Amino acid sequence: MYSSSTAVQDYHSTECPVKPLSIGEYLIERLQDYGIADLFGIPGDYVLSFYSLLEKSDINVIGCTREDNAGFAADAYARVNGMGAVCVTYCVGGLSVCNSIAGAFAEKSPVVLLTGSPGYEERRNNPLLHHKVRDFRTQVDVFDKLCVTGTELNDPATAFQEIDRVLEMAYRYKRPVYIDIPRDMVNLAPQTTQRHTFPPVTTDERALQESCNEITALLNRARNPAIVAGVEIHRFGLQDDLIHFAEKNNIPIASTLLGKSVVRENHPLYVGLYEGAIGREEVTEYIESSDCILMLGAFMTDLNLGIYTANLDARKCVYATSETLKIHHHHYENVPLDELIQELILRNIKSSSRFIDPTVREPISQYVIDYPAQISIRRMIDRLNQSLDKNTIVIADIGDSLFASTRLQTQGRTEFLSPAYYTSMGFSIPATLGAQTAMPDHRVITICGDGAFQMTCLELSTIVRQGFNPIVIVLDNGGYGTERALHPGEWNYNEIQRWSYGELTRLVGGGIAHRIQTEEGFDKALKAALADDTNMHLMHVELDRRDASETLIRLADKMSSRV
Repeated sequence: MYSSSTAVQDYHSTECPVKPLSIGEYLIERLQDYGIADLFGIPGDYVLSFYSLLEKSDINVIGCTREDNAGFAADAYARVNGMGAVCVTYCVGGLSVCNSIAGAFAEKSPVVLLTGSPGYEERRNNPLLHHKVRDFRTQVDVFDKLCVTGTELNDPATAFQEIDRVLEMAYRYKRPVYIDIPRDMVNLAPQTTQRHTFPPVTTDERALQESCNEITALLNRARNPAIVAGVEIHRFGLQDDLIHFAEKNNIPIASTLLGKSVVRENHPLYVGLYEGAIGREEVTEYIESSDCILMLGAFMTDLNLGIYTANLDARKCVYATSETLKIHHHHYENVPLDELIQELILRNIKSSSRFIDPTVREPISQYVIDYPAQISIRRMIDRLNQSLDKNTIVIADIGDSLFASTRLQTQGRTEFLSPAYYTSMGFSIPATLGAQTAMPDHRVITICGDGAFQMTCLELSTIVRQGFNPIVIVLDNGGYGTERALHPGEWNYNEIQRWSYGELTRLVGGGIAHRIQTEEGFDKALKAALADDTNMHLMHVELDRRDASETLIRLADKMSSRV
């Protein structure tokens, strides 16, 4: 994992090259300093000069079929690798990637959006250049709303400073950033190369000590403490610290939906997903009966809170994220999440004796194949659970792909990816490309509903071209199953054309297809796919259009009155 201070120190200790770096060359060098070895995108004339530099560099450039797919791939890459990057052209490329970048912002994924734009000499007299929308700042203004910060590299004297500043903001805040490089600036070498110096993160030491005193007192009085771990534990690399703290004090851990797999789900202290009333009743009761709940790095989104069915008493909660710390009704400023957990590890806290009843945890799958039975999503998940290991990454799209997958028990940590807050359909197939690029030694199992699959499935072409070997499971129920559950009835807008999905392997020129209707068929296809690590496998699973997981049924019960 990249260390900001180390990268800066190494860079400044390197002797300056004889030939001064151009703005484009410096940008590429700094991307590599942050651990970005691969980049996704689609070229266009306004960014071709920068693409030429990328091709000459050590960065692996992966061309995608659509800009939004490139953004999703970079997002998944960032979640696995620590930071990611996508490079597109002006407006027709940049505006196409808006949805992907919005999702990265919502879910704190540090993606660097690089885009070319018309040169400054070309902009004289405000000409009607191709791709231009309204004025030359339109794209800049759009991404000002979707990124934590951004810059136009329009001044050679400050270009290096701006690159440093923007990349460090992505690293510090785990949010996407925007860098616009006009094409006549790419190969320009500045006469001055001032760099941006970031002050250290501000910590209020008195607030840190006082808040830890308060938390320590709460835990020492508690009989039934619990931790609810969220996605920021992963984003900021705090898994080891969290486990150390929990094990030292014997405190049980649940995770949120967005934070699923932030802790390995077979850890002795892990009790399951906390999802309010849409989750398993045993886990919900266990967490809500706690007299001290440490909510660490967790977003309080509607899905994380079970569509606001969570019954969490603020008088029993400590809510700590990278942006805020609230203990009961007390607010503390400038207390970083990492320093809070590290200080709590040092405290003398009474070890909890809270018992974890085995019935609280997700039952270990006792799946026995019923050979002729029609495959259902619940039984499919039971069978998949038998085949997961620590080298498996599960990617779930939105809908019952996600809701059913909550019952999967990942063996590693942070081996489950899904846009569980922003909930953009179509994430999973390009995310498969990003995750396999970041971790080619892991096997990816992707679960995608037919509606989401039809949105972005042509990225399978890039996956085949890169020689990757994911197992892609398409859940075919002929439409938008979640919408059907939320708004029951024969509504045509929830129906889609049923495809022969396996034929896509012929179209893209690679992969092995399986058409599955029974439990026996799924078992055989899964075994064949797991035994073959050289090919992509596309598993077309035909489901009854009324089939739904228990989680989706509970969700529909809570949400249907609102929609």
